[in-house]
Parts: sequence; C-alpha cells; structure tokens
Amino acid sequence: MPKPRKRLSGAAGPDNKGPAGKRTKTKNPAGALAAMGNSSPEKTSASKNCGKNLSSYWLMKSEPESRLEKGVDVKFSIEDLKAEPKQTACWDGVRNYQARNFLRAMKLEQEAFFYHSNCKEPGIAGLVKIVKEAYPDHTQFEKNSPYYDPSSKEDNPKWSMVDVQFVRMMKRYITLAELKTHHQAHKTTGGPLKDMALFTRQRLSVQPLTPEKMTSGSTCIAGEKMAPTESEELSPIPLRTWHGDT
Repeated sequence: MPKPRKRLSGAAGPDNKGPAGKRTKTKNPAGALAAMGNSSPEKTSASKNCGKNLSSYWLMKSEPESRLEKGVDVKFSIEDLKAEPKQTACWDGVRNYQARNFLRAMKLEQEAFFYHSNCKEPGIAGLVKIVKEAYPDHTQFEKNSPYYDPSSKEDNPKWSMVDVQFVRMMKRYITLAELKTHHQAHKTTGGPLKDMALFTRQRLSVQPLTPEKMTSGSTCIAGEKMAPTESEELSPIPLRTWHGDT
C-alpha cells in the first residue's frame, strides 16, 4: 500500500547496504499477498524472543525525500501515508534481521513514532498505529523491487511486514538535533533518553521503546515539551527508551 517507501536502518545482517524499509507502492498489499498463503502474524521463535521486555511503543524510520534505488523511488513520508486509502499502508522493505524481528513482535493497536530519516532535517513527524500484525513481505519475491531477495522462498519467507495507519501529526516536528541534545544531557544525568536506540543503534530502522515510563515533569516527545524542567501532562505515548538487545 505504501509508496516507494521508507527506510529502515539495520545494525547487522545482509542489509548493511542501507536502511531497509518501506518500499515501493503497492495498491493492495493484502491482495498481493493472498497468493502467499496465510497472512496471520507469524509465530516464530525470533518473534517470541524479540517480544520479551519490549513495550507497546515503537519508532519506525522512513525516507520523506525522493531517492532512487534500483530505479525505484523509495520515498515515503508521513504525508504519503495520510494520502493512502484509509490512511493505511504496509511497512515493507525491511531487510535487517533485528528490525524484522521487531516487526514480528508488534501487536495490533500498538503505536509508533513515524521518523523521517535520510533527509535534510531528520526527526519525528507523527504517530501511527499497527493495524495488521506481521505477515510475509511480498517485495522479497518481486524481481523488479529494490527489496527482492532471491534467497527467500515463498514456503519459508525471510522477511515480514506490518500494516500501519496514520494517527496524528506531532504538534511540532521533533528534530534529530533536539533529541540528540537531550540524549547527551541524559547520558550524564541518567535521564530517560540516555540509552535511546536512535543514538545507540543508529542504523536500526525499527526500534522498540521500553516500559520505562516517563512521568510528568520529565522530558517527553508525544507531548512535545522537551525541556526536562517543564511540567506537563503526557499524551498517549510517553517517551520510553530501549535498554536491551535481542
């Protein structure tokens, strides 16, 4: 459903070539995948292990500016998502094993920050929610796709995707530079951003936000107040950080 899409970064695995992520536009991902068999969430050991110690929130990276990969524009911004039917799209093109495992751990109705990456000013643009749990990513079988993987088999697909739906834009764009300032300060003070995967696992395009809930008066992202001394009631997604490996 999404358009040439978003980019996921990966720390390890065959997709060191760059972020693995959203992908070329598919008008009906569900239909395209019908031929692959059951599209229910994959129950894999990777998914089970990955699900441990993870929160209900995520950060997902996508490229908002045009960039050709194998002749295909991989651009997919939050505005592109909003323009999709029902403001919903499949999050395909992930070609990093750890990022894939995080996709497989996602559950219905969980929410994620939509992060614009590999652009003039990277940052958090809005919020999305998971509306379909992990199922085979059809682009791994499409020879004309930038995300084609000849080693993946339809009876045992390597790569998965989820469907996401637009929730809302941030009240203001939260830039990478702003996040980094707080991350560096929190490394000294022990604040909630000290271990944020955005900085400790920079190439990971799908990142979990752990259960360490932030309280009023702390730095927050969903509420858009970044000054740690300012008190405000958190909105639905308190900022959390990732403290574990999978």
